[in-house]
Amino acid sequence: MTQQPRHEDERTRIREAIDRLLAGKAVASDGSLTVKALAAEASVHRMALMKRHSDLKNVFYERVRNETLQIPEPERKLRETVTRQRQTIKDQQAEIEELRRRITQLTLAAAVLTQREDTPLPPRPVPDNVISLRPVT
Repeated sequence: MTQQPRHEDERTRIREAIDRLLAGKAVASDGSLTVKALAAEASVHRMALMKRHSDLKNVFYERVRNETLQIPEPERKLRETVTRQRQTIKDQQAEIEELRRRITQLTLAAAVLTQREDTPLPPRPVPDNVISLRPVT
């Protein structure tokens, strides 16, 4: 029975902390609009905020998005990660295409070299100003 009032007290402190952070009047944190700052501002363990009060965390991010017209820090980091990964995928696809092209070229070169070994080349004419060390056979 003692846990329910404690959770309600936490929820009240979190709501007040949300209002202070969005107003720019942080007391117990650095004032950034992150869950870490919200937890510090509300004097609540961050995992308690993430697990027990995830609805308030979502309310906080929604208010950050709507009232400050900013993208919340985790969402911004996630977007940057997605952008980097998309670029990596694009680069890897280009590299795969280049490797496929090289494989085709090397396969053709190997076929040409193999065919040359099978057919003897006609003897080249020796220029008349060259003295060969061995007789031409």
